[in-house]
Amino acid sequence: MIIDAKNLIAGRLAAFAAKQALLGEEIAIVNSEKAIITGSKKNIMAKYKTMNERGEPFHGPFIKKIPDRFLKRIIRGMLPYKKGNGRQAYKRIKCYKGVPKEFQDKKTETVNKANITKVQLAKYMTVGEVCQNLKLR
Repeated sequence: MIIDAKNLIAGRLAAFAAKQALLGEEIAIVNSEKAIITGSKKNIMAKYKTMNERGEPFHGPFIKKIPDRFLKRIIRGMLPYKKGNGRQAYKRIKCYKGVPKEFQDKKTETVNKANITKVQLAKYMTVGEVCQNLKLR
């Protein structure tokens, strides 16, 4: 299953992808930098800034600053990744920046429940913007 993350809410997309992976489906998520995190820019950046400052330099937690890895980390939060079936499901999920050559001619799907047009929110940031702001700090 190939999912296009453009204009999809990251948490809802992650929940859907995790559920499908637990059922044994191979998931490929393209355009991961265009997934959306809802909320005001100030609140979103404050949350990830505190997460980034927590812990010690060599002991984590480590916040990924590349959009595809950032989205995959969100998906990991929806899986029981410390157990065997969760670990196997996590391996079945692949996230990509943009659309790789191998997926350009193939049909992509979307998750209607996760689309931003279904929710009446004015405040949001894309995953790419969040990662860009985290790199600057």
